[in-house]
Amino acid sequence: MRTRDFSRAPAQARAGAMFIGGTRYTNPLVLLRLAPSWFRMLRDMRRMNGYCWHTVYWQFPLTLGTIAFFTDRDAMLRFARTRHHRRLMVWLTDGTRNATAGFIRLYTASPDGYSNGTWRAEGPQMGHIDTFTPLGAETAGPAVRR
Repeated sequence: MRTRDFSRAPAQARAGAMFIGGTRYTNPLVLLRLAPSWFRMLRDMRRMNGYCWHTVYWQFPLTLGTIAFFTDRDAMLRFARTRHHRRLMVWLTDGTRNATAGFIRLYTASPDGYSNGTWRAEGPQMGHIDTFTPLGAETAGPAVRR
């Protein structure tokens, strides 16, 4: 079911901006040194206006990453300016002593999306869409064949 109303959906569905980042650390001891600063930064993020939700992922052998959702891009960028985040970024990018690689990607959500069941603001029904969302060059999407 296509929708623009995500009011009954989980926090990450209501977000307007998403951050994904990952850092490859040099060794397991660096992760232990990281922990106190990371928890302070996380506390700041959770308290900020505009924070919706986050999760952490691990990729073998030493990559740790974060996926975080904010109400909008400005809230996400305000978080990047916080004291604990800035200190952590300086610590990470001091050469190759603590980390050997990293990336950050920022995404914004279009207002349109899909919801079903209890997360659907327009009613609790589950259902399929009749047509696919049009691609960039299309004016209408093709019919969904079941």
